[in-house]
Amino acid sequence: MADLRERWRAAAHAAGAIPDEHATRAGERLLARWREPHRHYHTVTHLAAVLDVVDRHAELAARPDLVRLAAWCHDAVYDPRAVGDANERDSAALAGSLLSGLGVPDPAVAEVRRLVLLTAGHRVPADDPDGALLCDADLAVLASPPADYDRYAAAIRREYAHVPDPAFRSGRASVLNGLLALPALFRLPPLARRWEAPARDNLRRELAVLTGPANR
Repeated sequence: MADLRERWRAAAHAAGAIPDEHATRAGERLLARWREPHRHYHTVTHLAAVLDVVDRHAELAARPDLVRLAAWCHDAVYDPRAVGDANERDSAALAGSLLSGLGVPDPAVAEVRRLVLLTAGHRVPADDPDGALLCDADLAVLASPPADYDRYAAAIRREYAHVPDPAFRSGRASVLNGLLALPALFRLPPLARRWEAPARDNLRRELAVLTGPANR
């Protein structure tokens, strides 16, 4: 956690936040959100994994500091009972109020909000390397080895424990089909070359289980 706290302070300062106790407290509030008990996948582990991808490929972004802040905020609001893109919209709103309160310049705040909203559908314009890096980092788990992917899928199911099995299978299948329908899951060439094929294999494998004869 100490490493995450330092990464937050560095990203906020690079974006123009005043490096004082207010910035430190803001980071603590974000970490508290990422540690909410109803989270099983959307946890500090996911946050750290997204930040790791951003850090490893920061040279591909125009403003990696803003991509890092968007990573911190992109699932800051996470309610599995929310409808549509409500979580992303509320996370973007939280990012706006939090960063503005830290003195981050308005254009940078607006850009972080925009980036957070992209994670609702992961549809990124071709000329948007910052959006591509954030969304590629967010979806990196899809390209995990099969056993790791299965643990991810099981954690998602635990987050939706309140949803009966038939409804969950239907809803999850819709999400997977939506991802498979994207022209590309990963936009940045170095990441797409490594991750596109295994990610699609994992998605198809999970979809086959959800819609197979045993679940009809």
